[in-house]
Amino acid sequence: MTFHISIDPVSRTAARDARTRIDQLTKPLGSLGRIEELAERLASIAGGIPSSNYEQRTVLIGAGDHGVTEERVSAYPSEVTGQMILGFLAETAAISAFGRAVRAEVYVANFGVKGDVADAPRLFNTPVVRGTRNFAREAALDAREVDALLESGSSTFRALYAERPMDVIAIGEMGIGNTTSAAAVICALSGEAAEDVVGRGTGIDDETLRRKIVAVECGVKRCKSADWHSVAEEVGGAEIVGLAGVMLAAAAARIPIVLDGFIVAASALLAVRIAPALGDYLIASHRSRELGHAVALRHLGLVPLFDLDLRLGEGSGAALALPLIEAAARMIREMKTFAEAGVSTADTDLALHS
Repeated sequence: MTFHISIDPVSRTAARDARTRIDQLTKPLGSLGRIEELAERLASIAGGIPSSNYEQRTVLIGAGDHGVTEERVSAYPSEVTGQMILGFLAETAAISAFGRAVRAEVYVANFGVKGDVADAPRLFNTPVVRGTRNFAREAALDAREVDALLESGSSTFRALYAERPMDVIAIGEMGIGNTTSAAAVICALSGEAAEDVVGRGTGIDDETLRRKIVAVECGVKRCKSADWHSVAEEVGGAEIVGLAGVMLAAAAARIPIVLDGFIVAASALLAVRIAPALGDYLIASHRSRELGHAVALRHLGLVPLFDLDLRLGEGSGAALALPLIEAAARMIREMKTFAEAGVSTADTDLALHS
């Protein structure tokens, strides 16, 4: 194990100062609910009142293929991964439309797609593997590949940041079979039972779900749950491990990280196990319909901003959360306190307690 990265703790003082200011803004106390909590988290990451409205927005989709599809755990063949990447790059996918809607630039990182992916603008094409091995039968990755994927993820973030400086990054994924790998990672790191985590992914039938649960159980049995490297080797996906590297590098740069759904949550669990300080840089966008997403969020200590019954992936939910981040920043930056607005003390007391 050679990968290492240093992440500074967020500022608790900045969070407290933000809360003090929020409570003095011209509104009833606590009336903006979760947006107030979001503003606190942004302040803690920034080390003070945010200096921007988070309008420099990037969505990064990590992609990889999974050998566990040999167990017939998905409704779609592995070839779909590469085909969907073409859709992302042609700007015809759901995340492309959502990216335009929320004024975010969408990029793709190929960490381990099985087939060839032609170089293109907005593509970081540096696969470490050509699909993982079938973790129901053997380790998905070896130790060297895990370290290389973490380094590839962190290098991808640094290259992306150099190309397009950002205020916030939204994380998505693409990979046929990756809900199986994500479920195994979550089970191994959390100790939860497979039947409480494994879901229907792409819409599989009961028999396929049974095979999926068995595959997860087979892989998790080999994991040393206290050893994140063992979990990554035995049941990790290329994009799951690669995106953990992206998150670690983003946190090291003090960039807020907006998580999409189930697979990205598994990546976040792995990254937090590597560097616990990372957890305070994470923002959960939504609660997926996928069974184990709530389990992963609970172990991350995160409450999602909304629940729209999504289960697409691609960073779709994370993209939709970006305007809420802007709203939270504008609230604390642009609203006046009662004192700044010249509201009398009596009126202030009335407003705060109405």
